[in-house]
Amino acid sequence: TRRSSDLGGPLFRFAASRPRSGVVGALLLAAVVIAGCGSSSTGKGPVTINWYVFPEPSGSFAKAAAECSAHSGGRYTIKINLLSTASDQQRVSLVRRLAAKDPAIDILAMDVVWTAEFATAKWIRPWPAALAAKVTEGDLAGPIATATWKGRLYAAPINSNTQLLWYRKDLVKQFSGPPKTWDQMLHDSEILAKQGKPHYIEEQGAQYEGLTVWFNSLVNSAGGQIMTRSNKVVIGHSAEVAASLMHRLATGPAADPTLNVDMEDQARIQFEAGKAAFQLNYPFVYPAAQADVPKIFKVMGYAPFPTVTPGTKPRVSIGGYNLGVSAYSTHPQLDYQAIDCLTQPKYQVIYGEKGGLPPVDGSVYGLASFKKQYPFASLIKSQLETYGIRPQTPAYADVTLAIQKALSPTSSIDPATVVSTLTSEIKAALSSTALL
Repeated sequence: TRRSSDLGGPLFRFAASRPRSGVVGALLLAAVVIAGCGSSSTGKGPVTINWYVFPEPSGSFAKAAAECSAHSGGRYTIKINLLSTASDQQRVSLVRRLAAKDPAIDILAMDVVWTAEFATAKWIRPWPAALAAKVTEGDLAGPIATATWKGRLYAAPINSNTQLLWYRKDLVKQFSGPPKTWDQMLHDSEILAKQGKPHYIEEQGAQYEGLTVWFNSLVNSAGGQIMTRSNKVVIGHSAEVAASLMHRLATGPAADPTLNVDMEDQARIQFEAGKAAFQLNYPFVYPAAQADVPKIFKVMGYAPFPTVTPGTKPRVSIGGYNLGVSAYSTHPQLDYQAIDCLTQPKYQVIYGEKGGLPPVDGSVYGLASFKKQYPFASLIKSQLETYGIRPQTPAYADVTLAIQKALSPTSSIDPATVVSTLTSEIKAALSSTALL
């Protein structure tokens, strides 16, 4: 099987998932080359596999690439080619290379919302059924769904992400625990405001992808969706509910004055400054608070993302990245092998513990070492099993811009007209044939 069965031991005692023929001690000295660009090797010796990926500052990607190269038996060497830190710029760089049929790109790290676009354009190869089953063995349902288009796997999940509720334990103890619904959270915020205590709810209200993530999480949690995989717009009552909650936050005491320009890091900073009681954000805020503001960290709690309907689980928009094989690579079989190695559970542990990138393999969440660093691991796993997913469409780049335009600024949202406005904007976006 692909996945190691020895997942209970220390990090560096993971068993190899399959025999590595021809691996000798000298190969362990092999190193990954990090560069801005490059081309595949065509001479004798290991084939150079160019992996285009976002900058990962902890060095965990570089470590995995070096070890996978060393364990390949001399078949390949993985060379990391760095993209921008911004997702939209990453996409532009990849699209330009792929549209030009650049053979120098082999493996590409794709934001989870790019699968439909890249697959439809035939820029990435679908995974053969046997390899698809192998590379996703043990993976959670949500990440697999983001890598699938029209019933076929087009990429291998390497990491995922989901937002949790972060709150001040010292402030919410009067409410007998953190809120379970958005209505409860808004109500608690109003009470704290009347008491003259920190009460803001930090969210991402700027006109960018985070706004789409917020809206989609609420729509999915309310039991609806924005559009189907067949590009049919199906916005309805759930969108009205979502818009009403967003508008209520934006126009009430819960709103930080900076809401309409806040992204993830600004929300983190405001929470760390002691101005907020609640924050909806990704797990990176936990170690950040521990390092930056120990006083706040001591009273920082975590809970599931609040749901919309009492008694139902939230369905939070999944984030993360998947690894695809370029349609123009001259050695796809080696690319599949390299991706199979890069996504092994033992490396997902490193990506999580060193890089703060939540794993996609469910078994990792049960490891003692992982749970020590991620005490909220079970919450992440649960939300990746019962998940929300942004519209899967080849026109996603245009669709998300249309959603952002219709919902910004959040204080001007009109719940009564949001369905007609969004339907019109999204249909106009779907009529566009532009890829960039």
